[in-house]
Amino acid sequence: MLIARNWWVFLVRGILALIFGLIAILMPTVAFISLVVIFGIFALVDGIFTIAAALFADVRSEKWWWLLLEGLVGIIIGVFTLVAPEAMGNAWLFLIAIWAIATGILRIVTAIRLRKFIEGEFWLILSGLFSVIFGVLIIASPTSGVFAIGLIIGVYALIFGIAFIGIAMRLRKHLSRSLGSSA
Repeated sequence: MLIARNWWVFLVRGILALIFGLIAILMPTVAFISLVVIFGIFALVDGIFTIAAALFADVRSEKWWWLLLEGLVGIIIGVFTLVAPEAMGNAWLFLIAIWAIATGILRIVTAIRLRKFIEGEFWLILSGLFSVIFGVLIIASPTSGVFAIGLIIGVYALIFGIAFIGIAMRLRKHLSRSLGSSA
């Protein structure tokens, strides 16, 4: 198996993910702002390529104007994000908070309406309440939201790293057995 020969690549990826995860957990604000900056770079580059696609499109088609507009919006968002990542991070937090509150309210309403048809709607109401509380807490204390999101990124990276190290060890073991049986 060719992939087993490169088991060490999975190991390196796992170790790097563990390092990133630990940094994100120890400095969650840095992890969050890094995510915002990466988004800004993506939006800028995507906007440039979208404008290039618009300029190379068939000029007789009206659709290229929409591509041009999309590209300009991407470039503006990208530049704004790179110039003021904290402001864009706050905008993200506000959108996450509004989303959490809206979906929480909708879950509560759904649970109340389902009350006639199912038992255990309490759990849906509870998840809705937690969602609303999470959204309100982010609005009340954006710093807590940055911390929470950075922490989530760190935990994800740790789980990813552990999984990839586990895969690397299994691939290495498979390779050892394969080489031992072919000798």
